[in-house]
Amino acid sequence: MQKINWFPGHMKKALRMMQEEIKNIDALIYVLDGRAPKACLNPEFVSLAKGKPILFVINKIDLSDQKKIDEIKRELKDENNAILELNSTASGAIKLVESALNKLCQKIIDRYKSKGVNYFVRAMVVGVPNSGKSTLVNNLCGNARAITGDKPGVTKGKQWVKLSNNIEVLDTPGTLWPNLIDEKNARKLAFIGSIKDEIISSEELSLFLIEELCESYPKEFCERYGLDIKDKTPLEILENVALSRKYLIKGGEIDYERTAKAIIDDFRKGRIGRITL
Repeated sequence: MQKINWFPGHMKKALRMMQEEIKNIDALIYVLDGRAPKACLNPEFVSLAKGKPILFVINKIDLSDQKKIDEIKRELKDENNAILELNSTASGAIKLVESALNKLCQKIIDRYKSKGVNYFVRAMVVGVPNSGKSTLVNNLCGNARAITGDKPGVTKGKQWVKLSNNIEVLDTPGTLWPNLIDEKNARKLAFIGSIKDEIISSEELSLFLIEELCESYPKEFCERYGLDIKDKTPLEILENVALSRKYLIKGGEIDYERTAKAIIDDFRKGRIGRITL
């Protein structure tokens, strides 16, 4: 497979903007996609935080494997951060986020309160493309002030949004890092749609996804497609899915592209099961 790397100009500009704005914020809201949360941990954001508290929001929890999410939460837990798991489209998210942010920033709030000042907490929302950041912000503010989309790269500028009387958040563009060194993580980011589909062969990507799912979630995969995967290669499994669904082209030959896209879409929409890679 070709080395996956996607770092368009707007991401470089976004990182510069975040570095400039970090001095104006009290905390980071770090959105992770629950289907591949570890792959979403951008090393650029770690240095960006400069020791400020982080609210990790594990998003798309309705599509994720709760057992693995619990393990990852234990790994992320630190005295300087908090962790929420939620579905950014569900109601009630604003109360959870507001409560967690106020607790994280309690010291600075109390310091200003002792001086008779009602402190305004400012947080920056960061995450990889397509992790659900803007959807979360829209849900938090109660209307679609931030532009959303199901493709990476929709949010391209900075957008401040007022959540309540004492909280304001900055929505930022989904950002990867300049060099995706870890190929396994790069593939996972491609699986969840954080990397533009147009730059990667869907057939090739689907073979890696089949391999990953058959290793980590064989029962769910077999039940979804009604297949016996024992001793079969990812290519043979792809062909069996195509035949069972009659994804064929003229002459009865297998439509590899359609089958590949269908399997990737099944994973992204949670049709194979609740999965965390």
